[in-house]
Amino acid sequence: MLNLRTCAAKLRPLTASQTVKTISQHRPAAPRTFQQLRCYSAPVAAEPFLSGTSSNYVEEMYYAWLENPKSVHKSWDIFFRNANAGAAPGTAYQSPPSLTTSLSTLSQAQSLVQAQPNVDKLVEDHLAVQSLIRAYQIRGHHVAQLDPLGILDADLDSSLPADIITSTDKLDLAVFKERLRVLTVGGFYGLDESDLDKVFHLPTTTFIGGNESALPLREIIRRLETAYCQHIGVEFMFINDLEQCQWIRQKFETPGIMQFTNEEKRTLLARLVRSTRFEEFLHRKWSSEKRFGLEGCEVLIPALKTIIDKSSEKGVDYVIMGMPHRGRLNVLANVIRKELEQIFCQFDSKLEAADEGSGDVKYHLGMYHRRINRVTDRNITLSLVANPSHLEAADPVVQGKTKAEQFYCGDTEGKKVMSILLHGDAAFAGQGIVYETFHLSDLPSYTTHGTVHVVVNNQIGFTTDPRMARSSPYPTDVARVVNAPIFHVNADDPEAVVYVCNVAAEWRSTFHKDVVVDLVCYRRNGHNEMDEPMFTQPLMYKQIRKQKPVLQKYAELLISQGVVNQPEYEEEIAKYDKICEEAHARSKDEKILHIKHWLDSPWPGFFTLDGQPRSMTCPSTGLNEEDLTHIGQVASSVPVEDFTIHGGLSRILKTRGEMVKNRTVDWALAEYMAFGSLLKEGIHIRLSGQDVERGTFSHRHHVLHDQNVDKRTCIPMNHLWPNQAPYTVCNSSLSEYGVLGFELGFAMASPNALVLWEAQFGDFHNTAQCIIDQFICPGQAKWVRQNGIVLLLPHGMEGMGPEHSSARPERFLQMCNDDPDVFPKLDDFDVRQLYECNWIVVNCSTPANFFHVLRRQILLPFRKPLIIFTPKSLLRHPEARSSFDDMLPGTHFLRVIPDSGPAAQNPEQVKRVLFCTGKVYYDLTRERKARQMEADVAITRVEQLSPFPFDLLQREAQKYPAAELVWCQEEHKNQGYYDYVKPRLRTTINRAKPVWYAGREPAAAPATGNKKTHLTELQRLLDTAFNLDAFKDLA
Repeated sequence: MLNLRTCAAKLRPLTASQTVKTISQHRPAAPRTFQQLRCYSAPVAAEPFLSGTSSNYVEEMYYAWLENPKSVHKSWDIFFRNANAGAAPGTAYQSPPSLTTSLSTLSQAQSLVQAQPNVDKLVEDHLAVQSLIRAYQIRGHHVAQLDPLGILDADLDSSLPADIITSTDKLDLAVFKERLRVLTVGGFYGLDESDLDKVFHLPTTTFIGGNESALPLREIIRRLETAYCQHIGVEFMFINDLEQCQWIRQKFETPGIMQFTNEEKRTLLARLVRSTRFEEFLHRKWSSEKRFGLEGCEVLIPALKTIIDKSSEKGVDYVIMGMPHRGRLNVLANVIRKELEQIFCQFDSKLEAADEGSGDVKYHLGMYHRRINRVTDRNITLSLVANPSHLEAADPVVQGKTKAEQFYCGDTEGKKVMSILLHGDAAFAGQGIVYETFHLSDLPSYTTHGTVHVVVNNQIGFTTDPRMARSSPYPTDVARVVNAPIFHVNADDPEAVVYVCNVAAEWRSTFHKDVVVDLVCYRRNGHNEMDEPMFTQPLMYKQIRKQKPVLQKYAELLISQGVVNQPEYEEEIAKYDKICEEAHARSKDEKILHIKHWLDSPWPGFFTLDGQPRSMTCPSTGLNEEDLTHIGQVASSVPVEDFTIHGGLSRILKTRGEMVKNRTVDWALAEYMAFGSLLKEGIHIRLSGQDVERGTFSHRHHVLHDQNVDKRTCIPMNHLWPNQAPYTVCNSSLSEYGVLGFELGFAMASPNALVLWEAQFGDFHNTAQCIIDQFICPGQAKWVRQNGIVLLLPHGMEGMGPEHSSARPERFLQMCNDDPDVFPKLDDFDVRQLYECNWIVVNCSTPANFFHVLRRQILLPFRKPLIIFTPKSLLRHPEARSSFDDMLPGTHFLRVIPDSGPAAQNPEQVKRVLFCTGKVYYDLTRERKARQMEADVAITRVEQLSPFPFDLLQREAQKYPAAELVWCQEEHKNQGYYDYVKPRLRTTINRAKPVWYAGREPAAAPATGNKKTHLTELQRLLDTAFNLDAFKDLA
C-alpha cells in the first residue's frame, strides 16, 4: 500500500511538469505563480481489493500501465485512469462485468473512462485560474474606477493590464468579448469561452468564495471585479509577509463584507452634512477670504472621524495629527471640535492680538482638545500640530511628538497614542521629507508603531497637472518602500471611503505599521478661493462645474433606499446651519485674538495659569563635588560584568579616570556630567543624530559594545543612580531634515526633558534649514509655542576644506530678534534677556561653560531653542580643560569670560582688546604669548552671542579706556560673527570708537581646501590681531 501511495504520488508531479512544459512551449512568457498541486489520487485504503500483501502486485501493474495502458486488463486501466482523474475514495475501482452483464452496462463503463477530464488540461486550467486571481490581486487597482470626474486614470495610464479580463462595467460588450477571446482561446490563459461556466477549485490565497471552495469561472471573475475593480483599488501584493497579505485579501475579497447598517449610513450622512455645510457657510459669510476649503473632498471629515472612532475602539486615547492648509478649518471644527466662534472670529480684520509675536494665518494654527468620543464613549485627546506653508514639513514633527507622548505614558507598542498624517497628492510625491519620514517608521528609537496616512488626492498641484508632477503611477508610491498597504478609493463613494478607513485603522491596530488611504477626489475651486483654475485646467473645471456634490449624491441614494426621507435630510441641514449662525453671532463679541487658545502642545503646571514663567531667576547650575566625582567614575568604567570593550576604549576610559582624580574635565566628560546630573533630577535626556553614540570624532562613547558578543551593548549613563530618569542616545538614519523635525516634535511634548540633535558636521544642518527657519527660529512668535531643543553643531576652521568647517553661525545670528541699535534696559538683565529672545546662540571655549549651558537649559523657568557651536580639535586640546572648581555650587554659565592675565591687572596700559568667540581664543593666546604681548593686548571671550551680552561687554570696554577694540574671528569676513557683533558692540560704547576687524577676507566658500593656504590665512589674521599699527591708516 505504501509503495502504491508513493507511485500514485509520483504520477502527479510528472504530469504537472509535462503540463508546465507544454504551456511554456505554446504560450508567450508571462509572470506566473504555480501553487502546489492538490493530490487527486484516491487513498488506496478505501479500495476494496487492496491489502498489504497485494501492494507489490498493484505497483507492478501500475508501472506496466504507465508504459502502455493496453498491456493491462481493462479493469486496471479504468482504475488507474479514475484514480488519476481525482475520483473520490472508493469509486476509482469498478468490478469487471460478469458474463451475464449486458452490452449497455459495459458501454457505460467505457464512457466513464472517456468522460474523465484530460489530466493535463485540468491542471493547466486550474493554474490559469490561479494566475487570473493573482492578476486581479496585483493589478486590479489599475482598472478600478477611482476618478470621480471620470477624466483621468488615477495611475496616469489609460491602458488596461494585459492579464485582466475586465467586465462590462468598464467596457462595452464587444470589447469585453474580444478581450475574453484574446485572453482565453489559445491566448494568455488557454481557457475556452465555454470554461466560463466550468467550476474551479479556489486556491487558499483568495477569499472570494466565502464558504464555498469552488466557483464557476464566470462568478470568479465577477467577484474579483467586485473586490478589486470598483471604487476601491488595493495595492498590497508587494508586501513580503503572507499573514499581512491574507489579512488584506480577507478584508476586501470576502463576499458581502462591505455592509453598513441604516444607523451607520445616517451617521455618515450627518457627518457629510457638517463637512459640506461648514464650507458653504464660510463661503456665504466671507466669500472673498482665503480659507483653502475642502470642497471636492468633503468626505475627508467622515474619513478622519472613522479612523479615530475605530482607533478609539481599539484602545487609542491620544491622536496627534498633522495636515496641510486645505480643509484645516473644517478639520478643526468638525474633527477636533474647536469652538466655531473661535474659528469665525479669525475672519474679523479688526481683531486685536493679545499675545506677543507675529501670530499666524488661521489655516496654519494648531489645536489641542480632550473630549468624549461619542461612538465609543471613551475619552480621547486630539492634537493638530501647527505648521508652516512648507508642505509635508510637519510630518516628522508629528512623528516626534507622537513618539514622545508614547514614551511618557509607557506606551511601548503604540496602543494608546497614534498619529494621523494628511497629505496633498502633489506634495506626497514631490517632497523628499515624506521619504525621510517613512524611513524613520520602523527604526527602534523613532518608530511610532504605525501611522495612518490620508492623501487628499485633488489630482492637481496648484496649477500643475499630475502628469507633469510625478514619474510614478500614483502619488502614493513612495509608501511602497516600507511595505505599507495603499488603499485608493473614489471619494465620491462615501461608504467605500468609510470602509477603507475602518480597514486602515484596523491594520494599524493589528500590525502596528504604516498604511495609506488615497482619497481620489477633486478641488472644486482654485488653489484658493480667489484663484482662477480655468486658465490652466479648462477641461477639468468644465467637468467640475457639472459635478454633483457628494452630499447630494449620497442623500439621494439613502432617500432612494428608504434609509432617510427628504424632511429628515433637510432637518439635519437646518440643524447644523443654525449651529453655525449662532456661533457666528457669538463670534462678534470676540475683540481679542488669543493665539494661546490654539496651542497644540500645552505644558500643564509648567507656567502660571496665564502662561507666564513662575519666576525670572535661574539658580546656580553648579554641582557638589560628590556628584561630579561619582558621574566621572561611572563615565570611566564599565558598569556591567563580563563585558569586553575595545582596547582603544580602555585607554580612553583610563584617561577619563585620571582626569577625575585630578579634578579636571575635558569636553566629553563635561557633557557626561551635565547629562548625568540632570538624569538624577528626573530629567529625561534624548541625544539623537548621525553617529552620536560614539561621536563623530570618537570622543563620546556613550554606548559600549561587547567585543565578543554581537549586539550586546551597555549605556553606562543609565547606571548612574537608583531612580534616575532614562537616557536615550540613538544613532539616526542619514537624514537631517527628517530627524531634526522629529526631535523638535519630541521636545514639544514636555518641558522636563533635554532633547538634543547633533549634526555630524555643523554645515550639515543646512539640509534641515526648513525646520530651523520655519519651526525653531519663529515657532514661539507664530504659535506661542516654546521649545527647548538643543542643536549641537561642530564648527571650526581646521584646514578640512570648504565642507566640514563652518556651521554657518552668520545664518543663526541673522535670525536673532534682538535690536543691534538699542541697549536693553531690563531688570534681571541676563534672564529677562533670555526670555525675550527667540533663541540662544553660544560658542563655548571651555568644557565647564559647556556643562553650565546644558544645565541652564533645563533650570531656566522657560524654554528657548539653544544653538551650540561645538568644537572639534578642542575635544582633545590639552588647554581645553576645566577644573571641578568651575563647576561647583554657586557657579554659573559665563556669558563673557574676561581676560584674567597681566592685561587685566593694569588695564589703563592695554593698547588693544581682542573680542573673540570659540576656538580662535587658543590661537590668539598662543600667539600673544609668543610675541610677549600679555600686558599690551587683552583677550575677551564672548561665550553667548545671542542674546548679546550688552551689559558685560560695556563693562569690558570701559575697563580698558585707552585700548582699540578689535573683533577677531577665524571665519571669513562676510561669514561668522562680525556683521552681527559690530553694530551691537558699537551700541555698548555709544559708538565712541570704531570696532576693527581681524580675520579672513570675504570669500564665497566657508574655507580653503589647501592646507598651506589655511595656515597662511591663519597667520595673516594673527599678524593683524597683534600688529598694533594695523589700523592706523584706517582711523
